[in-house]
Amino acid sequence: MTSSPGSGKTSLLQETARRLKNKLNIKVLVGDLETERDAERLREVGLDALQIVTGGICHLEAQMVWQGMEGLHLEGTDLLVIENVGNLVCPAAFDLGEDYRVTLIATTEGDDKPKKYPRMFLTSELMVVSKSDLLPYLPFSVDAAVKDARDINPDLEVLEVSSLNGDGMDAWCRWLEARVAEKKAGVLMSSE
Repeated sequence: MTSSPGSGKTSLLQETARRLKNKLNIKVLVGDLETERDAERLREVGLDALQIVTGGICHLEAQMVWQGMEGLHLEGTDLLVIENVGNLVCPAAFDLGEDYRVTLIATTEGDDKPKKYPRMFLTSELMVVSKSDLLPYLPFSVDAAVKDARDINPDLEVLEVSSLNGDGMDAWCRWLEARVAEKKAGVLMSSE
């Protein structure tokens, strides 16, 4: 999961945990330059979360994720979320071994981000327009952001969500559940 700082990654994961914690075993690795704050917020809603403090590095790297995974008890995990450092530039260039990349674009940051940071949207499977509850108050065009993003990546899926009022959260949770089911089916098929 990638985005600019303050776009709502942690809030989205908190609300996701409230809705899915009885359906999926979710673990989270959280990358930030400093502090344990985001991991603490996720633990408060019952998620097993481990903070990766990068000490100034603007992205996570596969080795950091590997070491972080050793600190989580992954047996029985349905979904491991990697919340990358808030940044639309550096994380785009690093493969963390993820199955799916989700990029948030907040209504508060402007609808021009896909064209400004094309590699992030090119390497993502889903773009989440976060803070959709603020759309009536901001000069943000969802249509313009989606058009720009799909000019870069025609296969990009898009969801609008508000972690605050719950709009779009059911669709987001269904998307996650479907990805988990796809992954499990693929694992089962490859082991037969």
